[in-house]
Amino acid sequence: MDRVFKILEDVINNEKMIYAVFSNVRKGVDKDCNKLKIKPVVIKNERVLQFEYEYDKKVKHENLKGVQAIDVAFGLIKTYFKQAMIYTIDADYQVLVSKKGVPKVLEKAPSRNTVDLSHNRKKNYIIEENKPCNFLHALGVMTEQGKVINKKYDKFRQINRYLEMIADCVPHLDTSRKIQIVDFGCGKAYLTFAMYYYLVELKGLDVDIIGLDLKADVIEHCSQLAKTLHYDDLHFVQGDIKNFTGLKQVDMVVSLHACDTATDESLVKAVNWDASVILAVPCCQHELFKKIHNPLMATMEKHGLIKERLSSLITDSIRANALEIMGYNTQMLEFIDMEHTPKNILIRAYKTGKMNPEAVKEYKEFTNFWHVRPYIEQALGEEFSKRIEV
Repeated sequence: MDRVFKILEDVINNEKMIYAVFSNVRKGVDKDCNKLKIKPVVIKNERVLQFEYEYDKKVKHENLKGVQAIDVAFGLIKTYFKQAMIYTIDADYQVLVSKKGVPKVLEKAPSRNTVDLSHNRKKNYIIEENKPCNFLHALGVMTEQGKVINKKYDKFRQINRYLEMIADCVPHLDTSRKIQIVDFGCGKAYLTFAMYYYLVELKGLDVDIIGLDLKADVIEHCSQLAKTLHYDDLHFVQGDIKNFTGLKQVDMVVSLHACDTATDESLVKAVNWDASVILAVPCCQHELFKKIHNPLMATMEKHGLIKERLSSLITDSIRANALEIMGYNTQMLEFIDMEHTPKNILIRAYKTGKMNPEAVKEYKEFTNFWHVRPYIEQALGEEFSKRIEV
C-alpha cells in the first residue's frame, strides 16, 4: 500500500488531482457507502477536496484538505473499496485491490491535463450574484452594485434556498386572482421581503403578504422599509399568532422558527383557512419533552440532550401526520445546511382535500407508543377528533 499512499500524498499536497472515483465495496465489510467521488472545489476562496459519498438513498458531502484528505482517502482504499480511478495532471492511476488486500497500480498517460474549478465558482441562484437587488441592499446583504457582503453570504444562500422552495409552491396556488399569504413570526423579515420580491418582481403575480411579529420595533422598521421599496402589497402587523384575526381566506401560510406550540397555532390557522400551501420551520419544541415515555426507549430518554432532540423529532413527525389527517400531502425538507443551524427541518404541506386512512392508523399507534396527546390534537378541535375516531 506504500505506493498508493505516496500517490495520494503527491496529488493532494501538490494540488494535482482532477477527479477520483472509489468503487466496488469489498466483501466481508459492513456495506454502507456504495461509491466515493473526489474533486477539488473552491469554497469561500479556499481550495478543498470535496468527498461525495453515494448511499442507496442519499448523497453526503464532506470537504477536506491536506493530511485529513489523504488519511480518509487512503483509509477507504486500504479497508473498504477494491477499486479506484485517480485522474491527475501527471497521470491516470487505476488501483485494483486483491481479495488479500494487495493493491495493483496501473499508470497511464493523463487523459485530462487541467483542473477545472469553473463549475464551483458560480451557482445558478434565483437572485443572482453581482446583480443589484433593492431589498437585499436595503437589508445589508448586498452592496448597491450587487456584490454579496462576505459576512452575509450564508444569509444570501439561505434566501435563495428558501426561494427555491417558494418556487415549488407556486403551481399549488391559484394565480388567476390575488394570492393572500400570511407570514407568522416574520422577525426581521429577510425571507418575507424575499418572497414578495420573487412572487411580484420576478414572477409578476398579484399577491398580498402580511408579516406578523410580536416586536413593535421590528414591525415598525419592516413597515417603513416596505414603503421605501414601494412594496405596496407587503404589510406588517404586530401581534401573536393565536389571536390573529381579520382574514376569511388565506392561500399560503408561512411560519419560520415560531417557538414551541406557536408553530402548532400557525398550522391550525392554516388548516382552518383551508390554505393551499403551508411552510413551517419549527423551533424550540418543548411541549413533549416531559411527556414522552416508553420503557423500550429508556436508553434515549435518560440523557437530557438526546431526549430533547428526540422530542423535537417526535413533535414534528406528529405535526406532519396531523396535517395528513386534515387532508394535506406533507414533506420534510432540509431548510439550510446543518452547519448553520440544527433547527433546519421544514414542513411543506399541500392541500389535497383527501384524508389518508393510513395516516389515522399511524397517528394512533405513534401517539400511543409515546403515551402522549399533543397540543395540536387539542388545537385542531372537533373536526380532527372526528377523523381520528374513524
